[in-house]
Amino acid sequence: FGGINLEDIKAPEAFEIEERLKKELSIPIMHDDQHGTAIISSAALLNALEIANKNINQIKLVVSGAGASAQSCMKLYISLGVKKENIYVFDSKGLIHKSRKDLDKNKKYFTQLDKNCTLEEAMRDADVFLGLSRGGILNKDMVKSMAENPIVFALANPDPEIPYDEAMSTRDDLIMATGRSDHPNQVNNVLGFPYIFRGALDVRATTINEEMKLAAVRAIAALAKEQVPDVVNEAYDAKSITFGRTQIIPKPLDPRLIYWVAPAVAKAAIESGVAKAPIKDWKKYEMQLMERLGLDNKFVRNLTAKAKRNPKRVVFAEADTYKVLKAAEMALEEGIAKPILLGKEHQINQIIEDYNLELPNCTIIDPRSDKEVKQREKFAEILHEKRKRRGLTFYEAKKMMRERNYYASAMVETGMADVMISGITRSYKETIRPALQVIGVEEGINKIAGMYILISKDGPIFFADTTINFNPTIEEIVDITLLVARTVKEYKISPRIAMLSYSNFGSNEGEDAVKMREAVRILHKSHPDLIVDGEVQANFAVNKELIGDFFPFSLLANMKANTLIFPNLSAGNIAYKLVKEMSQYEAIGPVLLGMKRPVHVLQIGSSVREILNMITLGVIDVQNRNK
Repeated sequence: FGGINLEDIKAPEAFEIEERLKKELSIPIMHDDQHGTAIISSAALLNALEIANKNINQIKLVVSGAGASAQSCMKLYISLGVKKENIYVFDSKGLIHKSRKDLDKNKKYFTQLDKNCTLEEAMRDADVFLGLSRGGILNKDMVKSMAENPIVFALANPDPEIPYDEAMSTRDDLIMATGRSDHPNQVNNVLGFPYIFRGALDVRATTINEEMKLAAVRAIAALAKEQVPDVVNEAYDAKSITFGRTQIIPKPLDPRLIYWVAPAVAKAAIESGVAKAPIKDWKKYEMQLMERLGLDNKFVRNLTAKAKRNPKRVVFAEADTYKVLKAAEMALEEGIAKPILLGKEHQINQIIEDYNLELPNCTIIDPRSDKEVKQREKFAEILHEKRKRRGLTFYEAKKMMRERNYYASAMVETGMADVMISGITRSYKETIRPALQVIGVEEGINKIAGMYILISKDGPIFFADTTINFNPTIEEIVDITLLVARTVKEYKISPRIAMLSYSNFGSNEGEDAVKMREAVRILHKSHPDLIVDGEVQANFAVNKELIGDFFPFSLLANMKANTLIFPNLSAGNIAYKLVKEMSQYEAIGPVLLGMKRPVHVLQIGSSVREILNMITLGVIDVQNRNK
């Protein structure tokens, strides 16, 4: 079973070839130049009309070009509600009207007008212009003569009917799209045909009918209104792409297109009776689509689902930064967290306004404001009590509580917040110090540690210590290993722990090799149920065949280690960064282990996605502690 995507066929042959193939074959067939442009521009039209506050069945549409693409566009627009009698169509010889004797049957369909007129005359008070002809057809005066909030789709390539900058300079209320990637609102067929065929093929559709095309139109139009993921903003070097005059259709690189458009097309095929293999489990189907492009990660998905079941109060100590606010918005929308924002209220609100963020009913606290004097004093008393025998005065404690990391730590310590997220603008040491002083470490824990989770399609691998301990002792290595093992188990994963070195099971007597070997000996004795072995080289640890062949006696023989413990900070930090940058692994972390209450410290410059992942882990941290 397959499909046919036709390319580069002019009218009227395009119509004849497509119709003949449809009669002969019961498979999905589509002439992309026709229907692809029609579908994408239709999605753009729906959104542009919404922004312009215009009713589709009342608009005046002027079309330059009457080839296969233009005719398909007009037919789909009519299906959406455009009145045929309100369409003015121009080909290379002028307006298509009833007095013309040179029209084929396809063009005659659009000959509802009795009298001739020029393009310039037709453009007066026009609501929408669609160009699929050649560059230079349109001029500034024509654009100026259009109705209020005009819509111009100048789709000729490589030169649009009027240059983008020239058209935009004529009036402020213009909404414009072109076929070019160097301007906003690119009508690019790649937004449609791969995903239309995906949906059609997955249900073994016998054709691509009007219902399926309209479903694709509405799915693409709806996606443009959704929050744009960080990966798309980064690809287009934009801080925040939002629905509006310069975003009426999604970007071609938007990874969500496959699981928005394909299911919509598949559902329409089923509902219209042309599907031979109906889909029953739509959630499973969407997950399969994401997996095909490597977009889905079961580990992250499971964590997110768990976090959603019991969202927690997350205090953001750096809420005056766009990335933090964007991540907070996404966490709120997904139902993962209840954000508490620390910073100057006017600055936070300004960022929210500038980037069209939605953070309704979120608490905003400025620790330095006069309103917080009493609260600062209460927090200062707590800090002073903990640090008074270490030289800290009450005056100094009050001063410290004006700093957001101290204030946020105190909120978590007193139960006013469940978890703290910070670190995007300050060094790791600067961020963690307030938390250690205000909250402290978990009872019975001698050393905190930092763990990174690196994720691929094969699942997660846990790296530690990557952020805290420079050169841990044997006993500290044991403590770190147990902290990591406990956390991995909380993620419903059985840890298979490799104690890494440059040595394999006693082949060298260097300091690091002996240290890791001794840590293994202690762990085997104190925790015989734990799958841990070493010291072992990294390549053996992650290659189950290799370690099985050379060291069949090892507890890790014939299994791939999923938890890697490093002999020192340099090794761990270098390793995770190399793996992250040189592979397809996604990094989540650093996850701070051993604190009395949940605190998670970001790396400077973390992306929105990385912050969101840390929020998720923080919420789960709280859930696990409350069991």
